[in-house]
Amino acid sequence: MKFQNLMASTGEWLRGEGPHHQVVVSSRVRLARNLRNRAFPGWAKKAERTMILELIKPRVEELPEMQEPFSELLQDLSALEKQVLVERHLISREHAAKSVGSAIIMNRKQTLSVMVNEEDHLRMQSIRSGLQLRQAFKLVDKVDSALEGKLDFAYDAKLGYLTACPTNVGTGMRASAMLHLPGLVLSELINQVIQAVNKIGLAVRGLYGEGTEAMGNLFQISNQTTLGEKEDEIISRLNKVIETIIEKEQDARQVLIQKKPNTLWDQIGRAYGLLTYAHAMTSKEALNLLSVVKLGIDLGAFPEDKRLAIDQLFIETQPAHLQKSTQQKLNAEERDHFRAQIIRERLKSFPKPDISKVAREPEPTGNSEPEKNE
Repeated sequence: MKFQNLMASTGEWLRGEGPHHQVVVSSRVRLARNLRNRAFPGWAKKAERTMILELIKPRVEELPEMQEPFSELLQDLSALEKQVLVERHLISREHAAKSVGSAIIMNRKQTLSVMVNEEDHLRMQSIRSGLQLRQAFKLVDKVDSALEGKLDFAYDAKLGYLTACPTNVGTGMRASAMLHLPGLVLSELINQVIQAVNKIGLAVRGLYGEGTEAMGNLFQISNQTTLGEKEDEIISRLNKVIETIIEKEQDARQVLIQKKPNTLWDQIGRAYGLLTYAHAMTSKEALNLLSVVKLGIDLGAFPEDKRLAIDQLFIETQPAHLQKSTQQKLNAEERDHFRAQIIRERLKSFPKPDISKVAREPEPTGNSEPEKNE
């Protein structure tokens, strides 16, 4: 599988077809593993990293789930190509900084990817559309079991799997879901939700993980504990929290429809107008406006069959994707103009938002304030 084939498809997880896809963009489960008696990648010499790579890479490529995979050494990918993979959440920002002795192997559907010699010798992840944490874990667990039969993993009877970072020791698992929460953001309730999630030991991160901004009203919710808890327990606990957040988001959207329809309609109308007529747009602005149009689709203001076009624009308007598609180096101003051009062209067939679907008169309750969610 060549890089151009990878660029031609946005991947199965971005199709917006999974359970609760109106709120949950994707579910991801990642496992960290290391080889016994081998230095972690951060401490290993170049020769040892290369030897470990040569040991692991063929074992991954021969997995049944990796038929005709995209398999590349990091040193053979350009900085731009690596950034494209980061924007698609197929490799980490840390892995993109690697070169000799590191590699990426993924399946054609882009639902399974394996990073070799990132922070750990193996970082395996499965990513699915919508709320499918259990399905994602099932796939990556199957791959993990198959590789464990061929490779000698570093494992301690008391501690579990040994990892470069102590916070990953135990299961070595990070489970997360990418949530689209415009209702909570517009209702100014998002900070309450984030605080509540943090209090119960889960992490809330931005679009590209730890230390990144939550652009486009997108938030990653993930487990922080990997020691002393079984994988299925972590998945179940995270699943319940996400289901609660889904309810909160849906409630917030309904409150906006009932209590602040004009505000909601104004946001959707402005987003549509700017996206269809602007001639320059930053990445952050595009994500935020596309988020509001995506909300409009969820609420029926735009046809459901337009969802995929918006979901694809979330990825294809990112800086590295823009530069890769033009095959030339663009400065920030040129990217902003090209981004706006792509969006205008994609939205040519987009109908105007239907106000009758969203902006309804608020029900007389005698109280002008939004109802509080208990």
